[in-house]
Amino acid sequence: MNIIKTKGFKTNLYAIFLTVPMNKENVTFNSLIPAVLRRGTQKYPNQLEINKKLEDMYGAGFNCGVDKMGDYQVLKFYMETLSNKYLPQKQNAVEFLKELIFNPLVENNAFKKEYVEQEKENIKKLIESRKDNKARYSYDRCIEEMFEGEAYGIYKYGSVEDLEKINEKNLYEHYRKILGDARIDCFSCGEEVEKIELPTRENKESQVSKELQEHTVKNKEIKEPMDVSQGKLIIGLTTPKTPKAVISMYNSVLGGGANSKLFQNVREKAGLAYSASSTYIRRKNAIFIKTGIETSNYEKAIEIIKKQLEDMKNGNITDDEFNSAKQLVISNINLIPESQEDLISYYFDQKLYEDNLSIEEYISNLEKVKKQEVIDIAKNIDIDTIYFLQGNEKDKTEN
Repeated sequence: MNIIKTKGFKTNLYAIFLTVPMNKENVTFNSLIPAVLRRGTQKYPNQLEINKKLEDMYGAGFNCGVDKMGDYQVLKFYMETLSNKYLPQKQNAVEFLKELIFNPLVENNAFKKEYVEQEKENIKKLIESRKDNKARYSYDRCIEEMFEGEAYGIYKYGSVEDLEKINEKNLYEHYRKILGDARIDCFSCGEEVEKIELPTRENKESQVSKELQEHTVKNKEIKEPMDVSQGKLIIGLTTPKTPKAVISMYNSVLGGGANSKLFQNVREKAGLAYSASSTYIRRKNAIFIKTGIETSNYEKAIEIIKKQLEDMKNGNITDDEFNSAKQLVISNINLIPESQEDLISYYFDQKLYEDNLSIEEYISNLEKVKKQEVIDIAKNIDIDTIYFLQGNEKDKTEN
C-alpha cells in the first residue's frame, strides 16, 4: 500500500495496478479484462447501477485500461472522488473500487457472455483503427520492428486473431489466474485518503522485478507505403543502460524542445520536417526520433538527422543548447506533482523497477549532469531501426 500525501487537490485518486509479464499468448486476454470488469459486478450488475453508485458518491469517476511498461503489461484501475474533508460523510471509494476489480458479475462460473462479446467487438474496432492516427501508428510500428521477437515489441491490445479464441469461460479462467499471479500495487493520492487493504496472499512482486529482456540490435530500414499526405519517419536509437539522468539530458539536447538540435536543424533551418522531436523510453534504454516529412525529403532528412547524432558524438553541443535542454527536462519533472495521476505513475514506475528515487532526488541528479557526460554517452548511442510510413508526394497537407 502506497500513500502519496499531497495538498492542492480537492480530490483523492485511488489506483490499483495488476502487473504481468508481456507475452503474445496472454496480451489479448489481458487487454479485454478491464473492459469486461467495468461492465458489472455482483452488487452492481450493469452500467446503470454502476453509474448510479458513482453519482451517489458526488460524481466520483472510475476509469480503467491497459498499458505497457517495459516488458510488462499493466491492468490499471482508477477511482477519483472528492476528498473526504469536503463531504458530509465518508464515501467508501476504496471498497467500491475493489468491488469493480475483485467481485465481477459471474454467471455459471463465467463472465456474462453479452458483456464479453460486446467488449471483444470494441477491442476489435480499436485494433483495426490503429492506422487512423498515422503518427501513433508509425511510432508503434517502429517499436514492433525494433523489438521484434521481444516482449516490448508486442502491441498492448493484442490481435484480432486472438480475440476470436476468447469466450466468457476462458476469459474468466484467465482472470482468476491473473489474480493469483499478478503483482498488485495500490496507491492513494490526496490530502485525506483511505488505505487500500487487499486480502493477504503469496507475494508475487519478485515475478516482475527482474532485469529486462536483453535487446538484440536490429539494424533495420523499413518503408511501408500508405495513402497518406505526409510521410512519418521514426528512428529508434539504442542507448547504454545507465545513468538515466545523463541519457535524459542527451534526449533533451537532441529533440526535447524548440531549442533542440532536431527542431532547429531539421525543421527550422532545413525546412524538411513539419515536426521533429525525440522521446526517451527509460525502461527499454531506447530513444525514438519522430518526424513528419514529405516523401521526397526522406534521404535529406536521414542525412541531417545522422549529422546531429555525429555532432553530439564529436562534442558539438553549445552551452545554450545544453542549458536550455536541462531547463526543459527539469521543468517537465517539476510538472509531475501538478497531476495526481502523474504522481502515481511516477512512483509506481519507481517501485516497479526498484529505483526508489523521489522527484526531488531525480531533479538533483539532472542538475548534476555535466555536458561532457552527455558527449561521452553520445559515443555509445547508435541507430537501431529506421521506419518510414511513405506518403503521397502530391499533397503536402498534414494528415
